[in-house]
Amino acid sequence: MSTPRRPARGRARRTAQRTPWRPRTSRARAARPKPPIRQAVRIPDAVADHYARLLDDSGIWPLIDAELGVRPGPAGLPIRAALTCLLLLIHYTGKAVLGDAWKIAAFSLSPATRRHLGLDPADVDAGDPHACLAASRCFYRAFDRLTTILDPARHDRRARLPQHQADHLATAWEDGDPGHAHKRQVLQQIVTALVLAPVRRAKGRGYLRGFAGIGIDTTAAPTLARPPRTGKGLASTEITAGWHYSAGDGPPQFGHCATLTVAARPRALTAAFPQLALGLVVDTPHKRIGANAITTLSSLADLGLPTRFAAVDRAYTDQAADHFARPARALGYQLVLDYKQDQRGLQGSAHGALLIDGTLACPLIPDRLATTTSSLDDAAVRAPDDELGALIAARQPYFLHHKQGPNAHQAIRLQCPAAGTSPSVTCPRFERLHHRQSGRPAVIDLTDARQRAAHPSAKPRILPPARDQRPDEQPKICRQQTITLHPDDLGHLDKFRQDLPYLTPAWAGTYRAVRANTEGINGRLKGFDLNLGEPKHRPAHGRVAQTLLIALIVTVANDDFLDAWRHTHQPDPAPEDTTTGLDDQNAADPPIPTGKPPPRT
Repeated sequence: MSTPRRPARGRARRTAQRTPWRPRTSRARAARPKPPIRQAVRIPDAVADHYARLLDDSGIWPLIDAELGVRPGPAGLPIRAALTCLLLLIHYTGKAVLGDAWKIAAFSLSPATRRHLGLDPADVDAGDPHACLAASRCFYRAFDRLTTILDPARHDRRARLPQHQADHLATAWEDGDPGHAHKRQVLQQIVTALVLAPVRRAKGRGYLRGFAGIGIDTTAAPTLARPPRTGKGLASTEITAGWHYSAGDGPPQFGHCATLTVAARPRALTAAFPQLALGLVVDTPHKRIGANAITTLSSLADLGLPTRFAAVDRAYTDQAADHFARPARALGYQLVLDYKQDQRGLQGSAHGALLIDGTLACPLIPDRLATTTSSLDDAAVRAPDDELGALIAARQPYFLHHKQGPNAHQAIRLQCPAAGTSPSVTCPRFERLHHRQSGRPAVIDLTDARQRAAHPSAKPRILPPARDQRPDEQPKICRQQTITLHPDDLGHLDKFRQDLPYLTPAWAGTYRAVRANTEGINGRLKGFDLNLGEPKHRPAHGRVAQTLLIALIVTVANDDFLDAWRHTHQPDPAPEDTTTGLDDQNAADPPIPTGKPPPRT
């Protein structure tokens, strides 16, 4: 049996009751590794001038100055300096953090560059905390002036709002108020001008001569803001953010979505041109998908690029025809679409012609060919076997021929496959209705493949029903040799119509190659150097701030893509530009190039 301990007596007892024992951690703290002290690095004047001129060439300053107007009080730090420092930070680190951009403005620019950007030529005293705080506040206020004039629903973002107040403020991004619509329009114009600034340079230098078409896709742009707390009725600090669900198996992401239009080319095209982002729209996920795509396409009209094909995924196929398909065709683009499993096969009809996988065909096409893709799943479509390929090829002769159009009203003229001087099928119904005599077959050279293919015996023969309809009851496409298809003839099914027959080699060579280009740029935008999917790289709050920072990231990405393409396809070095546009007063102390090399100007 153990003897119980006696309580402490006197002074020891009082000390034990008053101060509990604590471990001594002073030596442990002293032994911890110290983080390295990061010294300010001088950014070359050529790099700073490159991005300053890129902003000037974009044409955003007239838009910003018109919104700023005449403001009372001191002018403050120029917005041009803040945006230039953000571009420099993105170029070297891939981040768009205002605090780090201020460090570049305060410690990393030469006196000549600071004078050129409208800053104080002398560096900020890093040892004076009050001077650093004042300089950083000036930098933040410069960016805040820009976001204030462009925000249709300015509010306090330091705390969560009740859900009903947040919903009321969020309507400013969607309603028809003229003031709100004007701010949204100016913000989008600034975003478009920034993204297209490197593209205009590429086009001016002739790098887009081989441009063939575009691809459109949406990608997630998550934010640091927490999602709404529905149980407590609290909204998120990002009132217009939402959940972005991708087509993959990954979890949803809370934030905004970015609609990107990408320069792409099919496999058959050999001409090389840089793969650049041609348009950007930042919006709430899964809202206005088709309208945002049309916004990016409309801005390309001023560039003078040819309007050829536009390949999109199933999210755009599901959009109403008036939201995407018809406006895209009105801009001159040929659509290349994909379908879900329940959308394949026979989709509808117009003037008696059957809409089969987006292409109008003869109403007497064999059922087996019309329903070839009706029961196919996605795996069979992505990797078609030989049997499916043969059935897809057997459809070709039954498709209506494109004869003319589209006209000013977007109407096209289609011809019966048995009509014309080069019919692809033979049809007894057509010969009977239009009194065409088969005549005596001409003598052909059997060694000539072209003559063999043109002979009527080598073409599929349509088999009308045994008890055919009366001439006045037959479809319009059979009673006439051609039909005019107006945009409203197919109704809501017009969203399924496309210009390349589905799953044919021409469709596969275009759609799959363009989708690979589109996903490739999405991957490069979310790669190691630039990561659009990392919200910590864009910690600023608010829809306007997020939109501008994403636009700046895409602008730097376009500039980097163009520079990499030039190094690959132009081995001869370009002549160096000795004039930087700056008043170089520190030629005796040249800047130390660090990080990425300066872009070639």
